[in-house]
Amino acid sequence: MSALAQPRKWEQFLWPLVAAALLLLVWNYSVLWTKTKVFPSPMAVERGVAELAHRGVMWAYIGDSLRRVALGFLAAAIVGIPLGLTLGWYPRANQVVNPTLQILRPISPIAWIPVAILLFGVGELTPVFLIFLSALFPIVLSCVSGVANVPAIYRRAGRNFGLSAPQLLARVVFPAALPQILVGLRIALGIAWIVMVAAEMIAVDSGLGYLVIDSRNSGKRYDLVVAAMLAIGLIGLALDLGFRRLREIRSVRWGFRDGT
Repeated sequence: MSALAQPRKWEQFLWPLVAAALLLLVWNYSVLWTKTKVFPSPMAVERGVAELAHRGVMWAYIGDSLRRVALGFLAAAIVGIPLGLTLGWYPRANQVVNPTLQILRPISPIAWIPVAILLFGVGELTPVFLIFLSALFPIVLSCVSGVANVPAIYRRAGRNFGLSAPQLLARVVFPAALPQILVGLRIALGIAWIVMVAAEMIAVDSGLGYLVIDSRNSGKRYDLVVAAMLAIGLIGLALDLGFRRLREIRSVRWGFRDGT
């Protein structure tokens, strides 16, 4: 039996709710105590959310942001997963390509904004391109690492059953590497969601990132700024929880050999 008791199912929901309630209380009383006229109270933010919902802005902007992230993230997965699997399968190719990847990887996607605007102009393609870049490298590197960490006995067993190299990659190596690939996809999605906010502040006139900067510039509506920030955080949490659920699928769960 494990020395650390697993939390009960009801505790997994109760304690986060308690923590959120305490945070709201601290936030509310901090505003009252400081008597600030700038930072909004929770009630002011709630009224701001109701205003945005009544105007139909909030849902439209959420849809725009999710669409851009979906396009950029899916494009990164379509390119990154095959590329990463190939580089992991052929170490010599990885030795050739890896230095270039390691040069490009540390460059912040935000630094690409002028280049993206130069290439695509101010419009939909710019944030999608930045999201694609931000998600691509974590996906590629997780695939390379996942393939490299597949035990050699799996490959030998596949060859003993007469599998060709493509069959071995598709039916043995990829399923064995899938847990680590999913971790990379989860990290990439989180980065993509962050970059989406920055890109929308500059390159487009809709979305949650645009709502933040537009509310700040148009009358200093900080209640709407905080409302957009909370929406960004809650949606980011929902996306992360969705990826964590994938680990519970039986065909994936067997591959987790540690607690990651």
